[in-house]
Amino acid sequence: MNEENYFVLSEKTGKKYYPTIGLEIHAELNTKTKMFCSCKNDPFADAVNSNICEVCTAHPGTLPYVNKKAVEHVLRVGLAMGGQIADFTEFDRKNYFYPDIPKAYQISQYKYPLISGGKLAGVELERIHLEEDTATSSHKENFSLVNFNRAGVPLMELVTLPSITRAEEAMNFGKELQLLLRTLNAGFANIEKGEMRLEANVSVSEAGNWEMLNRDFSKLGTKTEVKNIGSFKMLGDAINYEIKRQIELIESGEKVKQETRGWDDNKKKTFFQRSKENSDDYRYFPDPDIPKYKLSEVEEFSEENLRKGLPELPWEKRERYGKEFGIKSEDIEFYLQNPTFGKIFDEAAELLKKKNLGEKAFKLLSNYLSSDLIGFEKDDKIEGSLENISPENLAVLVEMILAGDLSSRGAKDGLIILYKDGGYIREIAEKNNLIQKSDEGELKKIAQEILDNNSEQVENYKNGEEKLLQYFIGQGMKATQGSANPGLLAKIFKELLG
Repeated sequence: MNEENYFVLSEKTGKKYYPTIGLEIHAELNTKTKMFCSCKNDPFADAVNSNICEVCTAHPGTLPYVNKKAVEHVLRVGLAMGGQIADFTEFDRKNYFYPDIPKAYQISQYKYPLISGGKLAGVELERIHLEEDTATSSHKENFSLVNFNRAGVPLMELVTLPSITRAEEAMNFGKELQLLLRTLNAGFANIEKGEMRLEANVSVSEAGNWEMLNRDFSKLGTKTEVKNIGSFKMLGDAINYEIKRQIELIESGEKVKQETRGWDDNKKKTFFQRSKENSDDYRYFPDPDIPKYKLSEVEEFSEENLRKGLPELPWEKRERYGKEFGIKSEDIEFYLQNPTFGKIFDEAAELLKKKNLGEKAFKLLSNYLSSDLIGFEKDDKIEGSLENISPENLAVLVEMILAGDLSSRGAKDGLIILYKDGGYIREIAEKNNLIQKSDEGELKKIAQEILDNNSEQVENYKNGEEKLLQYFIGQGMKATQGSANPGLLAKIFKELLG
């Protein structure tokens, strides 16, 4: 790789510095129950402390038991990214005291994570492991309140290698992970709800971070961990700010401290929170209440069975859509982010494929889905439902356009009627006089009448004002209430005008 992809220049001295960025991302998993008990997995329940029991609130003498679905989710995510599924795994106690940790330790994984390695969006992974979420705290003026509905919710933690070199790369990785979690139905990954939490480890050095490609981290700078990141944009802003801050510290002769910092989005800067802990500070040890696991002995967790259950992955769908349909990359991303629309597109495209109508048919189909129909869905003034739009109707709509039966205007008018009331697009078009008139004899009479009533414009056209052809076509469309085939009208007017 080219060194120029990695360095940034100091604004003060013009000196080269090499950023190194790693990400730690937590994602709540989509399960019916919590990680180690049978309580409902619903951290957003209206009634505080309603989804709790003796296990997730750490009553003495209670024993945890592992949520099998949560383990399956992590294995599927890891497998999708090319990670290595563990043969042996165990859960550990991560010891620290805070009011949102009822046991004074968190059940997590340390030496034996479920997944090792893998890659997503060009970023290499170190590990993916499983743990339990904490409770939520709300702070008042003189006291704090704790809601244990979230305590014990299954939480996936993903750690990348420190191989990211630019904020944009980190943001793209986060977006791709969010998309993958949703594609696999492993998690909803809404950042604003705390279902996906982003943390960045950032350092800069003068050594050149190509060293990391050989897994030599000894020359890299001191890292800071940045938390309180509430969006992908904030992730990029926080990384860029921290790179700049660390360069300024180094050039002023100060040392970068290993610490945890928060992101203040109002001030657009990071702030000190606490000194960064090392793993020794947590006094990890295997949880004696949870059995060790040999995953290779669990039939459902074999790589073969897990792989069979994987859907089409985002990068696979991008490649297929590009090759099979030739639609715009923006449309492809729309379908990835909106699977309901993607399903309609797939089914309608399959019907069109059988008709051998060519790439233009797929592009027309995509345009009406990603432009018109999504517009209807977002417009509160339009009362209708996407359920009224069947793939069969959309395929017929495209066929009618390509056959010249429907104009662009007629197609839009028919589509909104279909969206509002349901039915069949061909019947709607006929009932509402949307079918284009293609009877050349009838249109020729209409065109001749228009020319007879516009002698001045005819004379001007013959004297070189060829743009008046559009005027005549417009008059023809008006006379036929938009039902004439504009291409045929153009041909007729040109013939009559000589």
